[in-house]
Amino acid sequence: MRDRPDSAAELRTRALRLLARREHSRRELERKLSPHAGSADDLRNLVSELATKNQLSEARFAEERARRLARKYGVARIRQDLKAKGVPEDLVARFATTSEELERARAILERKYRAPATTREERARRMRFLQQRGFSSEIISSLLSARDAA
Repeated sequence: MRDRPDSAAELRTRALRLLARREHSRRELERKLSPHAGSADDLRNLVSELATKNQLSEARFAEERARRLARKYGVARIRQDLKAKGVPEDLVARFATTSEELERARAILERKYRAPATTREERARRMRFLQQRGFSSEIISSLLSARDAA
């Protein structure tokens, strides 16, 4: 562990290395860099400069994160995750959309369960599974009633 904080150039290099690996939210980047920064002002200035140069983009982060989470989770879970990462509410609303949520829920359910539910307990288990994944009760009920009828 180092005793002295990073210089401005070292802090910038560290930030760019983190951003080269994957997109980060502003809050996430500040949290990761804060132990290495000399002062909070230096850190805020660096993050603002990166955002001005479009090297740090909340919109890119939110879009990429929502796309990745959409493979496994519903809109409620995606919204919760984006808010926890410090994404502004307008971006959360833009990227955590309900379009194609029924199709995603169907695909997730089919990957997990091959055959339709035959018992009430099995149906309840599938409902809980989809609820934990962040799907709305309307999506769940329409999906399970349609799938059980098939």
